Amino acid sequence: MSSHKAKQIILSQLKQSDQPLTTTELTAAIQEVVTERTVRRWLKGWVEEGAITQIGKQRTTRYRWIEKSGETRHPLECFKFLQAVPEHRREALISQLRDLWTHTSTAIEGNTLSLGDTFNVLELGLTISGKPLREHNEIIGHAHAIEQIYALVNSDRPIVEEDLYHLHRSVQTELIADIYKPIGGWKVEFNGCNAVDANDQPTYIEYAHPLHIEPLMRQFIEELNRQMSGSISKEEAVKLYAKLHIGFVHIHPFWDGNGRMARLLANLPILKAGLPPLVIDERVRAEYIKSLATYQIAAGQLTSESEIWLHYPEMAGSFIEICHHCYRDTFSLIEKAEG
Repeated sequence: MSSHKAKQIILSQLKQSDQPLTTTELTAAIQEVVTERTVRRWLKGWVEEGAITQIGKQRTTRYRWIEKSGETRHPLECFKFLQAVPEHRREALISQLRDLWTHTSTAIEGNTLSLGDTFNVLELGLTISGKPLREHNEIIGHAHAIEQIYALVNSDRPIVEEDLYHLHRSVQTELIADIYKPIGGWKVEFNGCNAVDANDQPTYIEYAHPLHIEPLMRQFIEELNRQMSGSISKEEAVKLYAKLHIGFVHIHPFWDGNGRMARLLANLPILKAGLPPLVIDERVRAEYIKSLATYQIAAGQLTSESEIWLHYPEMAGSFIEICHHCYRDTFSLIEKAEG
């Protein structure tokens, strides 16, 4: 393959993709006939020419095609919560929210990098001494997933199954060659977790059977799309986030990464309405996990015939209250940025 042909393929990939792409992804598209360093040099030239735009810095850098009109809408312009923030501080606030969202969501799953570490990885491209590469990759992957969420918010098309697969490939960075643990696909094995019930007795929560995932997820995606078109208040945003989050983790459609996926997807209609993301604080991790388990035990295992939210919100009071508390913290951060 000639260099000219390789360039054509890369530009075609950028033009056809509705998501920003990494240098690694673009190099893979041409089967690595040239080095990633060469591809990076091409991309830099195209950015300077105005053919493509660069998103992020260093390890989080992604590239997006610019339409021929030369007029592109900034992916954050539709977020009304930025309007009261001085223009020169908006990008900084978005970075703060990304770092906080990434840190808390990965920390809930056991990642030991601090918020400061997360900043150093994402903003400065540093590695943290003594910390596993796996944890660095989780941080970078989650930040990439947030960019994908923003792209979906700014898209006029409905959310489809493949969008969830793309997000899962970003958050599930530990690549395990196991056909029974698919990345970017619904689970094929049973899964569940141990929990403690209301009587302080050990119990086991079994998630939906793999054969029931497709109909349940069709129901979930339909509801997600239905909620992507309206204007909602801050109060309604909390309840909607809780509903989508609790529904997704109750299904548990992937073999792993379901918590991070839920905390991403539940924010889609909130962001679409121009509100800031709801970020679950890792300091309430124990209460958060207990409230979800309490709901799942009471509601029982879902099947393909189930109505996902049959027991919502009656059995989700404690989880909704946690969401309320965490959303107040998000708005406190925004108020500081407003000055």
